[in-house]
Amino acid sequence: MSGGGLADPRYVRAQYATETGLAARKAAYGQTTGLDARELLFDAIAESQPADVLEVGCGEGELAERVERDLTARVVAVDQSERMVELARGRGVDARPGDVQRLPFDDGSFDVVVAAWMLYHVPSLDRGLGEIVRVLRPSGRLVAVTNWSDHLREMFDVVGAKAWELPFSGENGAEILGRWFEHVERRDADGTVTFVDADSMRRYLASSVRLRAYIDAVPARGWPLVARRRPVLFIAERPR
Repeated sequence: MSGGGLADPRYVRAQYATETGLAARKAAYGQTTGLDARELLFDAIAESQPADVLEVGCGEGELAERVERDLTARVVAVDQSERMVELARGRGVDARPGDVQRLPFDDGSFDVVVAAWMLYHVPSLDRGLGEIVRVLRPSGRLVAVTNWSDHLREMFDVVGAKAWELPFSGENGAEILGRWFEHVERRDADGTVTFVDADSMRRYLASSVRLRAYIDAVPARGWPLVARRRPVLFIAERPR
């Protein structure tokens, strides 16, 4: 998919040119229930006791820093955003500018590749997944996180916005990964997130290039608003 939506390179560049929007979206998850997808992600990495880990789309580098510290693994992180690479390096992470569709690593370099909330930004998923398979060692694993299509549905409904069309989602993730990997396991992390007042929702909407157009549609009454939170984790095993 190219030219429109979450996988449009122009959208991705604008969205992640600075850390402001990402920080605002993270802040919205202050009041949540249910499983923490970030902990499920870390556990899925730790299970394989990796020596070498690659994170694609590393953002500010929190996960890469934790994996290197707590699992004593060698971690390399790539991101298309120069600013995200800068922030990750500030945490001591070996972070480099890079594109999952053209990974600058030798075949079989890593035990685990991590792709957290980023595969829906990849213009050619097959090209990106082909690169991930190439750099994984036999029996290595991809740990990928995305959302179901009804994630935060109540928020979208209350402002009259159309929900994201995710090129890689809970609905299609297993089928897409199954084209490249021998075994795919799904782990759901359902829960809720509470928008405590109108301002908290406005801040979330303002963090998105597309959603900021709906800020004026946020109602003055009806708070707090509880929305479904539906992250999903896929663990995909490379053939031996």
